[in-house]
Amino acid sequence: MPSPQGSVVALSSASATVFSIGIVFLGYWGINEPSGWTGIDRVIAGLALLGFAFLGLVPWMATAPVEPDTSDAKIRIARRMFIAGVAFIWLAIVVSVVV
Repeated sequence: MPSPQGSVVALSSASATVFSIGIVFLGYWGINEPSGWTGIDRVIAGLALLGFAFLGLVPWMATAPVEPDTSDAKIRIARRMFIAGVAFIWLAIVVSVVV
């Protein structure tokens, strides 16, 4: 079954929006502080970077060609990547607030 019309655009713009929220979080969190990074700082940055990697690949995966034109296999993968990216960004935010 094909995806609804406009799902690629919606998925790509949602990915860009969450990506920008993550960038704002890193700027607010203090990635440029002059003091050295602790282990938890590296964990938070790693989680955020992993989320950025997933979110950055969403538009690429959503627009990748598929064998039959009616297949939505790449859209499904892009949706899962979007969910993973959002989860990693929010996990980084939660860890930074709790710790």
